[in-house]
Amino acid sequence: MNGKYLLAVDAGTGSVRAVLFDTKGTQIAAVAREWEHHADPRFPGSMDFDWTHNWELACTCIRGVIAEAGIDAKDIAGVSTTCMREGILLYDKDGHEIWACANVDSRSTDEVAQLVQADPELEKEIYAASGEAYALGALPRLLWVKNKLPDVYEQTARMGMFNDWLIFHLTGEMPVEPSNASTTGLLDLQKRDWDPSIAKRLDLKDDIFPPIRECGTVAGQVNAAGAADTGLVPGTPVITGGGDSQLGCIGVGVVAPGQGAVFGGSFWQYEYNTADGRTDPGCRVRVNCHALPGVWQYEALAFQPGLVMRWFRDGFCQREAEIAAQTGEDIYDLMNKEAAKVPAGANGMMCTFSDVMNFTCWKHAAPTFTNFSLDPARHNRYTFYRAILENACLVTRGHVDLVEEATGGRPEEIVFAGGASKSPLWSQILADALGMPVRTPAVKEATALGAAILAGTGTGIYRDVAEGVEACVRWDAAYTPDPGAQRVYEEMYPVWRQIYAAQLALCDKGLTKNMWIAPGL
Repeated sequence: MNGKYLLAVDAGTGSVRAVLFDTKGTQIAAVAREWEHHADPRFPGSMDFDWTHNWELACTCIRGVIAEAGIDAKDIAGVSTTCMREGILLYDKDGHEIWACANVDSRSTDEVAQLVQADPELEKEIYAASGEAYALGALPRLLWVKNKLPDVYEQTARMGMFNDWLIFHLTGEMPVEPSNASTTGLLDLQKRDWDPSIAKRLDLKDDIFPPIRECGTVAGQVNAAGAADTGLVPGTPVITGGGDSQLGCIGVGVVAPGQGAVFGGSFWQYEYNTADGRTDPGCRVRVNCHALPGVWQYEALAFQPGLVMRWFRDGFCQREAEIAAQTGEDIYDLMNKEAAKVPAGANGMMCTFSDVMNFTCWKHAAPTFTNFSLDPARHNRYTFYRAILENACLVTRGHVDLVEEATGGRPEEIVFAGGASKSPLWSQILADALGMPVRTPAVKEATALGAAILAGTGTGIYRDVAEGVEACVRWDAAYTPDPGAQRVYEEMYPVWRQIYAAQLALCDKGLTKNMWIAPGL
């Protein structure tokens, strides 16, 4: 296959981005646009996806990355896509989008209650087969559409995910792949294919699922409409991609059973590879298909650490924003320099945002900062900032322990990737909190690199994913736990768990409001 470059398009929770790589995995250019998912005021917990505006943003990114790199689009050998999982789109018989929601949409509370009331054991049975609970799966959302928007449900002819939505707009083809489809609760984990009997059991349409095609296979070619929208050349191969965390694992070489990675973005995912699709008897943690045949993943999610950082940046760091604008420095680098001066443990202060995952009873306390003094030398915005960094790492500690309880496995080291891994301070705190070595990749856009590797595999540039990993994955830094800081976090972790439990109890009493709560709880 001729071509010097591989293009990845990533529809993330907080933004869409186009990232261009050469065939050695060197990032050439990247263009991103933040997007928002707005609530429908009629439906509490809703998180709508604006497919018209967001496709325009995706096209802006693709055109922008070609222009920024200064390349001829005919030199792009292949394109692949990745996305946030769990979000779904519904299409009519003519292929027009008619309804869509983003990943943590929680409008289907009534439907979860309906499912639980009809059969209290059904969720566990579905989890055993699919690795999914009601919390983020498609089943309650499809039932919601059927109950609340019957006209839309009646028109529904296809259901897809966001990475195949990108492929559909580029090529007119709509294959779905198992890494993302496995997050719907409608896929048989062992067969890596749809299980229509699950939908039929709930009296839902069982003929709306596009064909499954394994990651890294050719989905189609850029058609005339896709080329006109994006600036890509008609006929450019488009390769089936995968879910963001699974492709992130490929992008950092975490492709074998027993390996583990943490991806720090809008959400934080802990991924642990296994050699089979067995699920957790306690139903506490999700299990997905990896983007490689014959490999599965236990996954534990921390909610919104990246969005918490964005909130803190925009709400409290105006001074640093002014300095960054004047000097060209990154605002987070400015904050990190000051937060590094705060000792491990943030002078005793803790915060609660995301809780450790409990898949079938999943809820998060109200955001809280606690145990700070009125001494500005000890507790100021840099202390609060460090506490946010530490909170994400303590949640991750809980997830590593949880997956070890479920599988008996614990990785020897953690690969840390995503936007958060750009911070040496955050990387070191993660090593200290986990008590294990942490490595960070040279390419921080690990998910996009994973998509590029699949694009190279599907176009024949690489014999297989392993060769693509060998060609593209390089390392930036390694962090070993600091014994003193590790002791601090070892003592801090059980205290933090008790504080979190107390904060959850306040929510349960109706005195505070959950940051997020799964539908039906």
